[in-house]
Amino acid sequence: MRTSYGPHPDQFVELTLPDGGGPAPVVVLLHGGFWRAAHGIELARPLAADLAAAGFAAVAVEYRRVGAGGGWPATLEDVAAAVDVLPDLAREGGDAAGQLDLADVAVVGHSAGGHLAAWVAGRGRLPEGAPGARPRVRIAAAVLQAGVLDLTLAAAQRMGNGAVQGLLGAEPDEAPERYAAADPVRLVPAGADLLCVHGRSDESVPPEQSARYAAAAAAVGERVDVRLVDGDHMVLIDPAGAPWALVRDWLRERAARPRGRSTLAP
Repeated sequence: MRTSYGPHPDQFVELTLPDGGGPAPVVVLLHGGFWRAAHGIELARPLAADLAAAGFAAVAVEYRRVGAGGGWPATLEDVAAAVDVLPDLAREGGDAAGQLDLADVAVVGHSAGGHLAAWVAGRGRLPEGAPGARPRVRIAAAVLQAGVLDLTLAAAQRMGNGAVQGLLGAEPDEAPERYAAADPVRLVPAGADLLCVHGRSDESVPPEQSARYAAAAAAVGERVDVRLVDGDHMVLIDPAGAPWALVRDWLRERAARPRGRSTLAP
């Protein structure tokens, strides 16, 4: 089920529902690809199908990417808008009326999608006027798979051949306000359950990125569960692999717990 959240061809979400009907817990999926147009939602579709088979309502997000109308601030604005459209999908008369349980929304992202997942989890900390400020939906849990979580460090290392500079359109000292608004390590505590999964052999996004995010969160009293697994960057999004089973099981265990506060923002 595809729903647009804006007029651009890449502004849409794909909803995959579990069998059985009735409200299901929601997991938002954000694909990677260093925020570039070469990679798209096809990376998230196998994971969405797997989560739906496990009883979740999976919402795979497409967004404008660098080279196709994205970059600063469009990419961030798109992810925020895609998450904030969930109540419209769930309301009476919406595309998924009665089938989305918005009491405990989780987000999962890989690589650049891990950056976006961490950012959307922490966007409640953004100042008024920043892209993505004033969220309509709060994120209760985030799984960051090999996420690019310290943008300043990644820019200094020219990770992905300058992918961060491509996203934000500048070096850190040229646009510090953009880095402040987009960098997950500056948006903690996120106020969510947080899991980082990273391959020990990842050369595209080194495990140091997850470690630095966990350290930034710990410095403000928030715990991040960091799991290092065998394998490289792409092994994390193999739906038949052990690293993905870890994510699925973590989400299942959370969904089975007694519910806390609503994730709908006031």
